[in-house]
Amino acid sequence: MNRPEKIIIHCSATKEGRDFTAADIDRWHRARGFLRIGYHYVVRLDGTVEPGRAESETGAHCPQQGMNRRSVSICYIGGLDSCGTPKDTRTSGQKRSILALIASIRSRHGHLPVCGHRDIPGVAKACPCFSAIAEYASV
Repeated sequence: MNRPEKIIIHCSATKEGRDFTAADIDRWHRARGFLRIGYHYVVRLDGTVEPGRAESETGAHCPQQGMNRRSVSICYIGGLDSCGTPKDTRTSGQKRSILALIASIRSRHGHLPVCGHRDIPGVAKACPCFSAIAEYASV
C-alpha cells in the first residue's frame, strides 16, 4: 500500500441488531472473488474491533479513484434498519471504538482526514449511512 491519504468508514449493509464478524465478511468477500476480507478493521455491535487486512496491505473496499491503495478502511456492522433501508445503526460501543481506531491509525500515519465510502466520487451508495465527514470533522 502507498502511504495512506485518508480513512474511509464503511458499514456492512446488514440489518440492525444482527451481529457479524470479520470472519463472516471474509466469507462473503471470498464468495465474491476477493482474496480475503477487503477491510482493514471490523467493528462489531458491542464495539469489539476485529482485524481484517493488515494496514500495510492494499484494501479491497473502495476501487473508485484508486482509494484501495491510498486509504485505511473501517467497517462497522450494521447500516440498515429492520426493513433493509439505510440507517445509522451504530451502537455507543461502535462509536467509541471507531473514535479509538481513528486515533490509533492517526498515531501511525499522521492526521488523516476521515470520510465515508459514499463521499468518494463515483460511489452510488449510502454507505456508511451517516455523514462521516461531519461526524469526524472536529476529531
